[in-house]
Amino acid sequence: MSLRQVIKKISADLENEGDGAVVRKSITNIDPKAVELSSSEIPRAEEDGVEVKVIAGESMGVQSLSYTKVPIMFLDFTLQPRAQTHQTVPESWTAFAYVIDGEEGVFSTSDSSTVQAHSVVVFGKGDGVSVLNTSSSKLLRFLLIAGEPIGEPVVQHGPFVMNSQAEIDLTIGDYRNAKNGFEGAKSWRSE
Repeated sequence: MSLRQVIKKISADLENEGDGAVVRKSITNIDPKAVELSSSEIPRAEEDGVEVKVIAGESMGVQSLSYTKVPIMFLDFTLQPRAQTHQTVPESWTAFAYVIDGEEGVFSTSDSSTVQAHSVVVFGKGDGVSVLNTSSSKLLRFLLIAGEPIGEPVVQHGPFVMNSQAEIDLTIGDYRNAKNGFEGAKSWRSE
């Protein structure tokens, strides 16, 4: 077994609006397919102080109900105080964790520094991720997200993420002209 080591820890800037999603070019223009599951319908497993909700992929012998065009893993873990878990991740995939709640999560064996809520942990090469909640009193909740590397160019402009500057220009034109999915964009408002 080759554990993934932490290669980067990022504390979230709560003012940041995000960078947008990156999608493989071969599936950018396919018809959307969505599965809406209530919280009670998401498969879950519990063992030794660890609960996992399997949104996509597989964990602790439980398979997700969601189908994804490209194989991914999207797991919502909650660790009781002093609990630990290990999740196998295909070695060729990239992986990161986002800590939702908790103050004392250790996300590798060689780096014993803790990670706090609203932080991202980016993992290097390996075939698994081990996590320990070192707190004696608080839960640790984090998302583990992994998938095949996209391996394509990425160009970003504001919330738009595409594979080339020409695609960005076309998308911005569609947005400004309220077409190709942006028909209601002029009236969109954040709450």
